[in-house]
Amino acid sequence: MAKSESRAVLSRRDLGRGVLVASVSALLTGCSGKESTEKVVQAPAAPALSPDLAVVQQSKGPIMTTLEEFYKMGPGPSSSHTMGPMRITYDFFQRISKLPEDQLRRATALKVHLFGSLSATGKGHGTDRASLAGLLGKAPATCPPEFLDGLATNPDEVHKVTIGPSTLNLTLKDVVFDATKGDFHHPNTMTAKLLAGNETLHELEYYSIGGGSIEWKGYKPPDKGQPKYVFEHARDLKKYLIDDKIPLSKLLLANEMAISGKSEAQIWEFLDQVSEVMVRGVDTGLSVESVLPGPIKLHSKAAAMQRNLKSTTKGPAGRAITQVASYGFAMGEENARGHIIVTAPTAGSAGIIPAVVKSLRDLNTSQQKIREGFLAAAAIGYLCKHNATLSGAEGGCQAEVGVGSSMGAAMIAQALGAGPKVVSNAAESALEHHLGMTCDPVAGYVQVPCIERCACGAVKAWTAYCIASEEIPEERRVDLDTTIDAMSLTAKEMNGKYKETSEGGLAVSLVLC
Repeated sequence: MAKSESRAVLSRRDLGRGVLVASVSALLTGCSGKESTEKVVQAPAAPALSPDLAVVQQSKGPIMTTLEEFYKMGPGPSSSHTMGPMRITYDFFQRISKLPEDQLRRATALKVHLFGSLSATGKGHGTDRASLAGLLGKAPATCPPEFLDGLATNPDEVHKVTIGPSTLNLTLKDVVFDATKGDFHHPNTMTAKLLAGNETLHELEYYSIGGGSIEWKGYKPPDKGQPKYVFEHARDLKKYLIDDKIPLSKLLLANEMAISGKSEAQIWEFLDQVSEVMVRGVDTGLSVESVLPGPIKLHSKAAAMQRNLKSTTKGPAGRAITQVASYGFAMGEENARGHIIVTAPTAGSAGIIPAVVKSLRDLNTSQQKIREGFLAAAAIGYLCKHNATLSGAEGGCQAEVGVGSSMGAAMIAQALGAGPKVVSNAAESALEHHLGMTCDPVAGYVQVPCIERCACGAVKAWTAYCIASEEIPEERRVDLDTTIDAMSLTAKEMNGKYKETSEGGLAVSLVLC
């Protein structure tokens, strides 16, 4: 993991000030004769991360990120507060399932305790529901959305889980919102316990470190191989791609195989799964109309946009833009509903790449070309993660939607057969035109402006590709490394109110009535 991922834990879910931030709550006063019924929960000040965490110990060097570390599948709306906790409890479920039978026969209960930011702001992001689903043996990538919805609508329902010879009854009350302040290894700390009465049979402390990644007490990073083609910056790739004429997809595939130890077939199988989860999410979002969860009472738009295309008078340009935007809305709205998404690069920007994949399929792009597009997109994400940040809390929305759009532009260029300079220029253009974008989620929810930004980010990915594919590639004056450096510098200089704290911008300008 790159150094920037250690900061990614301070996400909108970490610092979003809970269900409603104090600033928005103040705006509510006097807007209506009724007082807001939403509880304002202040997130605790984030403590320093423990130096024992592997994410802290990682140092600069060759890019070693793998596809499975980057494209993570699980429930939205938060990679750190929803997807991470579900991956944690599912991991615990798998661990205790392997305990000796005589131990399991004594088991009477399972408990999860949430600490720090998970306790302070987890209610609004379904941390308890995701945690319970994992304890019940539901895998994050394949858990049916209707099951997660059922946990929300029937909070008192008793669920049975069989572990070895024992069958236990679990409810949402078995997920305990514990201390928000304390000497934690990480702001997103949680413990999982298997109990026999008051006796603890098995316990493990976990950390949701951001982006859906998890660690636990005593965690040791998996062994990795060395990349075949070493690079840290886009300029390092030039020798391989331009001078040595090695195709980008071949280079990235070789590195993935060398670092992860997986076969080519396993890598394609994984990317096909990612692709299907994305397209399924878009298709579902296009078929559902609802008011999204939370205090904003935001109405979904994707289905109506898609339906209205049949009678649109906007012409070819308006139709094409609306089509791509509707795909971005569809997946962004699915994320807001807490359904299954893929981090690309984050949950907040999870609508962009699915919109690109869906629109490439509209062009009958082959699955192999889409696979190669995923590799190119990942390369852009790796470069931004390694040399800047993917964290909205560190860099604002330029680091999430900006990077997602940049990845999308590279994916389109690669999938449609462009050369490496066009791929790089398309990625640069999309990122350049997101520089300085703030992260100011209203009420701390991943809805306004996040969903619409995903739609615009997908459209901008196509715009960037169209520009890059029409120009003379060598005449572009701004290169990708320069723009990534600019994003890093902008992130450092950006006012903290605009970094996923919900303390500035739209978050305090929009009055919820």
